[in-house]
Amino acid sequence: MTVEKTIPVLRIFDYDKAIEFYIDWLGFTIVWEHRFEDNTPVYLEVEKDGITLHLSEHHGDGTPGTHVFVWCTGLKAFHSMLISKQYKYNRPGLEETFYNAWCVTVNDPFNNRISFNERIPGEKN
Repeated sequence: MTVEKTIPVLRIFDYDKAIEFYIDWLGFTIVWEHRFEDNTPVYLEVEKDGITLHLSEHHGDGTPGTHVFVWCTGLKAFHSMLISKQYKYNRPGLEETFYNAWCVTVNDPFNNRISFNERIPGEKN
């Protein structure tokens, strides 16, 4: 078996709040979105810098409280960008972890978390 990509499915409950958080604040872009018809739940794919997420309003897709762990680089600049936007509902810190990495954890409006992690150069991980 060869894995091409892993895509977490995160449960959302409000399209506008999801757009405000994932697109406007975190800087993801919408790749596609689908509704079976008007006034039905949305299912969409968002992407940023190699991270792909599926966001779903459908009952049974994902569980609120999911935690997604991401290894990345450029975390301090990303953190500065997030803080500069002064998002009303989230002002994450930049923390040094026990596993020798910097970490920025954000919490979406639906109780899902994404931890962005960057290894500290010269440290054993």
